[in-house]
Amino acid sequence: MKLIQLTDIHLTTPGNTIGGRDPNENFRKALDHALTQHLDADALIITGDLSDWGDRTDYVRLKETLSCVSVPVQLCIGNHDERDVFLSVFPERVDEHGFVQSVFDLPLGTGIVLDTWGPGSHAGYYCETRRDWLDGQLKAASGPVFLFMHHNPVPIGIAPMDKIMLQDHEAFAALVKKHRDKVRHIFHGHCHLPLSGSLCGVPFSAPRGTNHAGWPDFANQGNLSASDLPESYAVVLVDEISVMVHMIEYGYQGAVRREGSPDYADWNRLTMVR
Repeated sequence: MKLIQLTDIHLTTPGNTIGGRDPNENFRKALDHALTQHLDADALIITGDLSDWGDRTDYVRLKETLSCVSVPVQLCIGNHDERDVFLSVFPERVDEHGFVQSVFDLPLGTGIVLDTWGPGSHAGYYCETRRDWLDGQLKAASGPVFLFMHHNPVPIGIAPMDKIMLQDHEAFAALVKKHRDKVRHIFHGHCHLPLSGSLCGVPFSAPRGTNHAGWPDFANQGNLSASDLPESYAVVLVDEISVMVHMIEYGYQGAVRREGSPDYADWNRLTMVR
């Protein structure tokens, strides 16, 4: 099974940039790269911050763009989004409680999109109503489950980012622990950093994002930190016993060198590129 994860696309009014980069153009490049290289993907999931300011026109353009994508697409919302505005364009994405949550079939299990949005805050929230919903979905799932969310459910050790992580993370962790025999992997975004780790024994990961990049500035106590690292998305390869996550830095503009053969017998000082 192959999945594509894009995150933090931050669509803006055409012509506006973020960190000197055009998020609309970078999203287009990410889609083109992913669908050219990985048209065999079983699903494409965008884990939030679809719009930079929650403007309806951004969601309209997003829907138009995705209408041409042959791979099944799933959407999360993030702190930069506006749930009611998003749902005015994507009404089919709402669950029975008014949240942007859904369950979808995958070749090797079940995917679940989570809504960690909260009004008037960059932090994430996963209230009792949402937890009860997820608990029910996890109970009903017969096979491995892959969770997709925007906010990081674990502190990353960088103070400004940890202030805006998932605020109900302990309750969320308890729910994950309860179902850790089913939850195979958690995918998130929000931090604009390549991250991996585990929560109650369940692995999680995040790519950098398709536009502006963060920087792990552990000494900074008050500001979010940015960098000019390449834009990226993730390709996820899954089989019955393993999950492999690649961060694809499609924004890299340098050379790609073929340095030699993986066969040990072919390694020598004349043919290996150094």
